Amino acid sequence: MCIKKIAGVFRAVSGSPHPKNFTSAIIAAAGLSTRFGGESTKQMTELCGVPLLVHTIKSYQETECIHEIIIVAKRNEISTWERLCRDYQFDKVTKIIAGGETRQASVMNGLDAVHEKSKFVAIADGARCLTTPDQITSVCRAAYKYKAATAAHRATDTIKIADSKGFIDHTADRNTVWQAQTPQVFKTKLYRAAAYTAFTKGVEATDDNSLVEYVKHPVRLIECGSQNIKVTTREDLCVAEAILRDRDREETV
Repeated sequence: MCIKKIAGVFRAVSGSPHPKNFTSAIIAAAGLSTRFGGESTKQMTELCGVPLLVHTIKSYQETECIHEIIIVAKRNEISTWERLCRDYQFDKVTKIIAGGETRQASVMNGLDAVHEKSKFVAIADGARCLTTPDQITSVCRAAYKYKAATAAHRATDTIKIADSKGFIDHTADRNTVWQAQTPQVFKTKLYRAAAYTAFTKGVEATDDNSLVEYVKHPVRLIECGSQNIKVTTREDLCVAEAILRDRDREETV
């Protein structure tokens, strides 16, 4: 009995996964892929022999602390993703729904579809196909402790802040500059309140962290490295392929 109590205290302090922390992943994959170009959308483009989005879903499927996955897709791709999820046995995928006119609207559609017992929501870019289960777990654990956490990478370049005319205004302190990534994980009630506050106030956010920042709740930054890139252009696809092939070589050594 004493050992169980100690283990329980350790879980509470470390923020490790616990059944009460039912976590829903919302994967946003309804974008138009305008900057990517080509005949097919980014999420449908093959990467190492399978559609790009399959890599993303697979990581969340394999993450123990993720209990359900909601895919927000383009309406005309829903039937294809239903088939692919069956083919790849992604049994954590509970719903595949249509996106909205913006990414923010799409995520809200996903939020409305999570299970009623959802305690935390992990929001992911469908095109961030190199995210690993370990990274997802690290961000979730931080969110369980702080109620809000995000994958990120500390800036390594010198960052210049420009004025309205395109000239350098000042140099940012590199020690305080991070590049936001996904997953971005929040207590479900907190994120729902933040999202609907933004909706009623007409606030347009560049990411989901911004919505939570708007309601003045702190978000914990979790270092997830430079490889957790979002595929935006064809060049990014080449980089992603090289990283995946390198990972495969390391696993076979």
